[in-house]
Order: sequence, then structure tokens, then C-alpha cells
Amino acid sequence: MALFDDLVPLPEGFIYRPDFLTGADEHELLEVIRGLEFRDVRMHGVVARRRVIQYGWKYRFDAARLSEGPAMPAFLGPLRERAAALASVAPDALSEALLTEYPPGAPIGWHRDARGFGIVVGVSLLSACRFRFRRGPERGSERLTLTLEPRSAYVLAGPARSEWQHSIPEVDTLRYSITFRTLAR
Repeated sequence: MALFDDLVPLPEGFIYRPDFLTGADEHELLEVIRGLEFRDVRMHGVVARRRVIQYGWKYRFDAARLSEGPAMPAFLGPLRERAAALASVAPDALSEALLTEYPPGAPIGWHRDARGFGIVVGVSLLSACRFRFRRGPERGSERLTLTLEPRSAYVLAGPARSEWQHSIPEVDTLRYSITFRTLAR
């Protein structure tokens, strides 16, 4: 499967569903999310422009360490079940949820999700963003870019998770994402 250009295949292990949620589903989630208290992300002593809430497990961005976090809230249950079905895992296997708020101008740099995690399922809310992949050394790396539409979902597994890095350049408008992750085996 390729997006925008049949000559550019997506990384193996990457699944994309543009209409994963309905507008009503998104609205219900946003009603709850907008009332939550997001926290700053601190990396290498610098506060990032995005803010997060973590459930199930807490990843310390400044120490690259996992610890137990608050229980997964009930409002995420139905979404977690759908995300698990998309990733072909049991809902309980998605043991961590990361809610991220991206105000205008907020990026997320090149990375692979922390080693303590396995399969990643992301759900995009409110606005679209560019989602970039790269594989290989920084200069001369193989690169792909696609648009994550609002209400879409993706899965990073296999080589898409282990061989490719991903990033999101600065967003133009407010965006939220919900990322579920399994623990690494």
C-alpha cells in the first residue's frame, strides 16, 4: 500500500487507516481530553513545546526510564479495544497510553519510541500533520512523508518500528494524539 504516490511503498510493518474514528467519536474524545491537565515534557533539561499525559506506564523523557503510572482511564477503553484490533494484539497488551498536545509550532524530532516499548498505535485528533520516516544514516537516508489526517490511526510494528525513525515537523494548528504501546518482549 502506498499513499500519494504508487512508487513510494510504506515501511514494512506500518499500517495506516485514514477514517479510524467518526467525527462523533473524535468529538467525544476531545471533550474529555480538553479538560485534562497536561504536563510539560523535559528532555536534556529543555522543556519541549508539546505537553503530555501518561497512563499505565510513565516514561521519563529526561532519564529514559519506565515506571508504573496511573491506571488507564475508562474513557480510553473503547479506543484501546479498536487500536488493539488494528494492531492484532489483545487490548490489555496496549499497557501504556500517551496523550500529547501539540500547540501551533510544536514539533517532535527524529526518534524511535523508547526501547522499553514494542508495538505502537497512534491516533490523530483535531488536525492533520506531516509524518516523516527516515532509515539509514542522517545524510543520504531513505525518506518518506505522509499526512496523518484527523481521526486516522497508524501502527508501527516490525521494521517500521525497529529500522525507521519518525518525526513530525512543526504543526500549523492545535493537534492531539493518543498513542498506545505494548511493552517490549
